[in-house]
Amino acid sequence: MMRLSHVNITMPAGSENAAREFYHDLLGLPEIPKPESIRHRGGVWFDAGGLDLHISVEANRGGPDSYRHFGLSCDDVEGLRKRLTERGIQTEDGRPAPWKRFFVRDPFGNRIEVHEVNGLRA
Repeated sequence: MMRLSHVNITMPAGSENAAREFYHDLLGLPEIPKPESIRHRGGVWFDAGGLDLHISVEANRGGPDSYRHFGLSCDDVEGLRKRLTERGIQTEDGRPAPWKRFFVRDPFGNRIEVHEVNGLRA
């Protein structure tokens, strides 16, 4: 049996604190310590409900892609969206879907879909 174990996205070098502020402080994901042997590479890891989110340093990142994204289910979609917009972070509705959702970009341009729990399989 094969299972998805983690998602890896990228950020510019030296952006670990911005990643922590967004993913830990705003979204509430616990940080996972990186293995000692690869900490020198930079980046930061988070636990997204049993699926690891790895944010690695990429020196020559391109611009944001308009559809590539990952999804995070959320118990309070409207509450999180309100908290983000109150902090001046833009959100968008995206294309219509049969579940509550919105999209947001992290400080590095990575696109994230925040959707209601079990919404994708409703």
